Amino acid sequence: MSGVPTSIHLGPLVFHTYGFGLAVAIYVAYLYARRRLHRAGVNVKPFARMTIWLLVSGLIGARMANIATNWHYYQGHPGRWLAVWQGGLASFGGIAAALIVGLILQRRWWPATSLATFTDALVPALIAGWALGRVLGPQFMVNGGGHLTHQWFGLHYVGQAGKRVPVPLIQGAEDALLWLALLGVERTRLRHATGVVTALGMIVWGLVRSLDERLLLGQESHSGSIGVQIAGLALALAGVVTLIVHWPHRATLHDEDLPRVPGTSTQPS
Repeated sequence: MSGVPTSIHLGPLVFHTYGFGLAVAIYVAYLYARRRLHRAGVNVKPFARMTIWLLVSGLIGARMANIATNWHYYQGHPGRWLAVWQGGLASFGGIAAALIVGLILQRRWWPATSLATFTDALVPALIAGWALGRVLGPQFMVNGGGHLTHQWFGLHYVGQAGKRVPVPLIQGAEDALLWLALLGVERTRLRHATGVVTALGMIVWGLVRSLDERLLLGQESHSGSIGVQIAGLALALAGVVTLIVHWPHRATLHDEDLPRVPGTSTQPS
């Protein structure tokens, strides 16, 4: 963003504002996720190791997806493949890789915990971290803005001519609202239905991410615009299937909200 340095030079060392912001967001998300898992009764001792595995796999997946969708830029320049400090991380590539690793580790380290219980605790923390990451990360990177605009809300970004739609700030606000909405769901009767919070997060985040790519970024995203839109819709569709599978029966919700009387049971005789 204009007026804010995208990197800081200390002698031969270069620190990129983009990377520092993401590091802060990741650490906050880790602490928040750990707290939510603990409150859900999940053993958090292996979670630090899992986080490292998720970060490494997510970074590799995001980079490989970006290279694959921008092969014309990377072809013949292998040195560019590792230059992640210059940007070039495809969100859904990272999500796909981290998801595979996460599923394997969840079954290995938490075999007694259902996947839905685990993800219901984790997803709101991931979305909150993503919201913070959009504001502290891409907002301060080169070419971080969206389409050219002459509206009052436009901002100047390094590497882009003219005022741009502040997509990182918009996405940060979207994700923050989704996080608050999921916390609201957890205060309703649906809190008894494991998997619902996960499904709603998948549906809304997938649809909004696809629409953002379509309306605010387009081909200026440099990360395979059509692929991002398709991936967002696929995530939303997977969320719909998850919601159908985990949506509770009406009687179940009613029974769980009835006051419990010692010595009685709500189960049919």
